[in-house]
Amino acid sequence: MADTQTRRGFCTQTCWALSMTAFSGALATLLESCGGGSGLTGSSGNIQGLPSITASANNGTIALAVNSSSPLASVGSAAVLQYQSGYLLVARTAQGSFTALSAICTHAGCLISAMAGSDYVCTCHGSTFDMSGKVLSGPAPISLRQYPTSFDAASNTLTISV
Repeated sequence: MADTQTRRGFCTQTCWALSMTAFSGALATLLESCGGGSGLTGSSGNIQGLPSITASANNGTIALAVNSSSPLASVGSAAVLQYQSGYLLVARTAQGSFTALSAICTHAGCLISAMAGSDYVCTCHGSTFDMSGKVLSGPAPISLRQYPTSFDAASNTLTISV
């Protein structure tokens, strides 16, 4: 016996197929708008993971030894710093100058732990920030919070106020 399709069955299958096609297109558009497309190479090149440092905050400050074996030893270097209350992005911007920023993306709260060239990259949705925390490309709506730093060249100690 031949399998015949009713008009109702044909219409049901056609509507289902069209609905799935429309849903797929809408989902792709939504994901692309969050930066989940192929744009995760950053504005300055390929993405590189940042080294991590663990430290402790005491009385609202973090003290880090920045010696030749530190990931922050050279100008232009950066690292993710983990401490009791969270994560910071720390970068050496000049011989005696550092920046410390919140490492939590202002878009969806993801941990920023990568760079493309000299830009921080949130790999969750593709937001990029410069070394001062300014948004270079979204979807992040606001800059990263910056924390005061001071560097004692005599003792090679970086102090971050948190």
